[in-house]
Amino acid sequence: MIARVRLVFRSVSEIVGSSDIGLLVLTDSAEQRQVALPCDTRTLSEFALRMDNTPLIDKLLPEVLWNLIHWQSDLRLEVHIDQLVDGKYQAMLSNVDTLDDIPISATDAVLLSFVSRGEIPVLMEESLFRRQSTVYDSEAVGVSLPVNTISDEMLQSALDKAVKNENYEMASHLRDEINRRKKTNQAQPSDDGSQDKE
Repeated sequence: MIARVRLVFRSVSEIVGSSDIGLLVLTDSAEQRQVALPCDTRTLSEFALRMDNTPLIDKLLPEVLWNLIHWQSDLRLEVHIDQLVDGKYQAMLSNVDTLDDIPISATDAVLLSFVSRGEIPVLMEESLFRRQSTVYDSEAVGVSLPVNTISDEMLQSALDKAVKNENYEMASHLRDEINRRKKTNQAQPSDDGSQDKE
């Protein structure tokens, strides 16, 4: 059985200097460590609606679907985040009883957990959590974001911005991550079993 850490949603915020990227911050139950999941503007606006207690929120599709599941079935669900591939957390919505899994966006999974008020828990594979998490400080102003959680597009955009701003140390770290991903992708076998060549 895979060891997993239960995560609790703490906050959502925009990344300073970027209008199209945000962060979902989750901690372990003991509030010792945190992970940050990058999200898009759609996810930011979905959380904003709910955190601002927008009127008629209970008529939105995620709430309606959750109420339907909750009232009409004994279905028990969990979200499992067990991998990080090319800067994106991979999540599964898992039926606890049948062990059937459905792929779901990690940020949508966190929203689903939020809508269910935690009745659909978010669990992260323990070693992934240890690698990706940082110490949680409820008073901290900023959040650490490991470069390996940024999508390829976000990485290239950040690299371009770092070069433009002459932040060469940051540009070097970003370029290293881009090259690491390219090397990993080239080393993986293609569909026909052969390896890609440069």
